[in-house]
This record gives sequence, C-alpha cells and structure tokens, in this order.
Amino acid sequence: MVSRPTKQEAPNPGKKPGVEPNARAAGKPSRRARILVVDDETQVRSMIGSALEREGYAIQLAASGKEALEILEDNAFDLVLTDIVMQDLNGIALLERIHGRHPNLPVVMVTAVHDIGVAIDSMRRGAYDYLLKPFEREHLLNTVERALDHRQLLEESHNYRQSLEEMVRARTEMLRHAMEDLEHSYDVTLEALGDALDLKDSETEGHSKRVTAYTIALARAIGISPAEIRVIARGAFLHDIGKMAIPDEILRKPGKLTKEEQKSMREHCTRGYNMLRKIPFLAEAAEIVFSHQEHYDGSGYPNGLRGTEIPIGSRIFAVADALDAITSDRPYRKARSFDIAREEILRCSGTQFDPGVVEVFLKIPNELWQELRAEISGQNRRFSTFEMSRDPVPKPL
Repeated sequence: MVSRPTKQEAPNPGKKPGVEPNARAAGKPSRRARILVVDDETQVRSMIGSALEREGYAIQLAASGKEALEILEDNAFDLVLTDIVMQDLNGIALLERIHGRHPNLPVVMVTAVHDIGVAIDSMRRGAYDYLLKPFEREHLLNTVERALDHRQLLEESHNYRQSLEEMVRARTEMLRHAMEDLEHSYDVTLEALGDALDLKDSETEGHSKRVTAYTIALARAIGISPAEIRVIARGAFLHDIGKMAIPDEILRKPGKLTKEEQKSMREHCTRGYNMLRKIPFLAEAAEIVFSHQEHYDGSGYPNGLRGTEIPIGSRIFAVADALDAITSDRPYRKARSFDIAREEILRCSGTQFDPGVVEVFLKIPNELWQELRAEISGQNRRFSTFEMSRDPVPKPL
C-alpha cells in the first residue's frame, strides 16, 4: 500500500490505528509514490504540489494537458491530479488520453466547477475521484491516499493474474510433455505388435513400417492435419493386426487359397477392428483397420463402401499399400519398379483408388519413396514410423 511518511498528527478517527499516511513497515523502505499535478493556474498547481511534497511524495508539475502528455511519454507515475478547465487540452480530453495509454494509472479530477454532471461524466470516462476547489488539505491527502491504494490493488491484481497465467502455462506444458511421453509409450507398444506380426507373416516383413511411412508422406502432401496424420499412421501400421487371429496354415500357405480360405482371410479386417475399437487410444485408428480393403468403386470388402463413404485415411492407405506391394518381392514374382507402380495406380484410379489421392501421389517424385524404403528396410533398422508422423518427411534426393 502506498501512503505518506509518518508525522506527529492528532488522531484521526478515519484512519486505521497505528497506520500513518505514506508509512511503510519498519525496515522495509520503498520507492516514494510519484504524482503528476496538472493545472494551468500557477498558484493552485504550486499549492497542491507543495502540500503533497511535505507528505513525502515525489511531485512533478505540468502547466497544461499537452505538457502532461509529453511528461507521461518518458516518465512513470502512480497518480495524476488534473484540472478540468484548461486552455489547450482540457482535463476530460487528458483523462481519455491517459486512460487509453495507461489504463491502470488513476486520475483524480480537480475543478472549481460545482456541477454534479461534470463529476459524473469524469467518473464515467474513467476518473478515480473528483475534488472540488477549494478543498481542505486533509481532504486532498485522503483522496490521494485512496487513489494510491487503488493503484496498488490494481498492480497486485495484475501481478497475481500474470503469475497465475504463468503457472497455468507451466502446468499445461508439463501435461503436454506427460501426454507426449504416454503417447510415445503407446507407439512403442504398437511397434512391438507390428514386429510380432512380421514374425508370424514373414512374406510381408517390414511391410507395416513401409506402408505407414508412405501413408504419412502422402497424407502430409494432401494437407491432412498433424493430429489426424497420427491417427492415420496408427491405423496404417495396424491394418493387418487381424491376421494374428488367422490360422497359420492359411496365412502361410504358399499356393492359391480356396474360396473358404479366402473368406477366412478377409475376416482379418473385422477381427482387427474388434481388437482395437475398445481401446480409447486406438478407437479412431480402428476405423481405418476396418475399411482398409474397401475400393473407391464399391467393389472392396467387408462392407462394399464407395467414394467418400470410405474414411480418408483408408483411401490414402490404399494407394500407399499398393505402392509397397508392387515394389516388394513376393514368392511368385520379383519386385517391380516405382515407375511401374505409378502406372498401375494411375490405371486403377477411380476404381480401386480415390482419384484425388492418386492425383497428389503422382506429383510426388519416386526419389522420396525410394529414400523412405531405404531408410526403413535398408541401413536403419531402428527407424520409427511414429516418430516420422511428428517430424517432416525426408526431402527428395
């Protein structure tokens, strides 16, 4: 609280016992309150300044509203006392300028105009209080002290709010890091599941990581949001998780499958969906697992969805999946080039694949796909597709 230095005065019933104006706790000196006094009458300006200086305040005088604004440009004050009727810039205009630039700086209006309408107008425009000339010295000092107390409360409120905001930001950042750590732990678990599936189906070793990397790159090129890309990445990585429930004699059969075996194999979409849909973290990704074998023209399975009925993540995945399948070795054929893959995907645009997704795919150079494939299945076996969903895709060579 800002108040006046201790003086030997008669007791005042309006004051708190043991507290003198401008007094500070013993042993805790503080900066004197700075007050700007604005009045175009020299005698009045000097009288107010002298009365306040005797109480220990630091005073600066201004003979006009314009001079006051110039002083306020380069100096900080705790209170402004200003006359209302002045020649070049009246007190009301000065009040508005101060309120616009220094909203927490209290202003007390001082005038000889005995008109309650003027007082009300001043308060409505942001004045803290109103003094009528002539006024008693004690009335002046009490008004100043109340205004400075008000200023102190505003500063304390501002500081508390700022401290609270900083604490909220810090806690939010801590929570964000905790969520990221938890999300990372989930993704490590998912990668372990993918590795387990690779062991079960050696024909497609590395397929889950490659197709996820291709899906992420394509989704980013389409303009999918980072949060949605992370969901799509998990769905792409776990697209074949339902094969864990397919008997080994069907999954590893080297020859052509019978109709019954094909029917069983096609159940992996539904089986995978049922595995994941009850896990909150994977509920959205489960939709991609469920629909990743749907075709744009409705000829896919399990539900024969067509067009935009198929989730965008599944439509993106379908192109990435075909890209990896065509460019990977199979027991019945050798891997084909990325150029052949582009031609095949273009040929199936509008039937198996979403034409819009194919259009974006064709704009991406083969060098990007080759670099991703080398990164995953070549030199770096520790490549993490989920880290890729957070980081930029490698630039083409």
